[in-house]
Amino acid sequence: MSYRSERFLIYKGTEVPDELVLSRNFSLEEKKKLFHQILNSGVHGFCFSLYEEGQKPGDIISEPQIINRLNILKPHTEWIRSFSCTEGNELIPQVAKKQGFQTLVGAWLGSDTAKNEEEIEALISLAKAGYVDVAAVGNEVLYRGDLSMEELLGYIQRVKDALPEIPVGYVDAYYEFVSRPEVADICDVILCNCYPYWEGTPFEYSFDHMKHMYQLATEAAKGKRVIITETGWPSQGEGLGEALPSHENAMHYFINTHLWAKANGLETFYFSSFDEAWKVDSEGDVGAFWGIWDSKGNLKF
Repeated sequence: MSYRSERFLIYKGTEVPDELVLSRNFSLEEKKKLFHQILNSGVHGFCFSLYEEGQKPGDIISEPQIINRLNILKPHTEWIRSFSCTEGNELIPQVAKKQGFQTLVGAWLGSDTAKNEEEIEALISLAKAGYVDVAAVGNEVLYRGDLSMEELLGYIQRVKDALPEIPVGYVDAYYEFVSRPEVADICDVILCNCYPYWEGTPFEYSFDHMKHMYQLATEAAKGKRVIITETGWPSQGEGLGEALPSHENAMHYFINTHLWAKANGLETFYFSSFDEAWKVDSEGDVGAFWGIWDSKGNLKF
């Protein structure tokens, strides 16, 4: 190693710096080795992406499909995050619990009031049945402008009233909790997304930027539990500003994130588990390449 930090972690007998950006002197093969050591040692959580080639949100998901992908993830994590409670997604926490996972379960909210009701009721039912460890009421609806803040607060309070024994929060970009303290105040837990890539950050500054995002969310939380519900780096596709996708950058970002999280006892859900082609429609070609595994379930690195 070309430098030392004050603390080191041990992964499979290898001494590695805990939260410093890896030296540029590390070879690609050394990074690959470290990536595998971290993944095989286990990380906190993965966002559960389950749509296979030709599928998209709205398609009904089968239990065998869920089981297959959970079997791939089981050696590497204890937590799974799901995004919806309808169209087969309600089976994810049920199957995950049977396999011994802990679950962060989300109700997907949007501009369709009837659909929102279906999601909220399903989330409450799943939680009362014992399938939910943390409940997420909505994902980036303020960012998208699908609901007003008042409407969102009403949904969150409704779920909190129904589930007094379960931590309830809302998922959005870290800065939404800073600029809307009412949302941070109503949540039991702050569920923040931290994406240096989507802010066009050059890769060499991405780790420091991500840590700053987390710090801002922590300050907004005022002592409450903070979970990074999404962070990651794409392995392929067109760049954004000075943020450039590549296999090496994606692998390196995974390493930095999990060494830092491990060293500081942070709860982090990596985005994402598997590549999903449907995301091209909303994010461009880069949207299909956020997974650690490809769309067929093969480890990419």
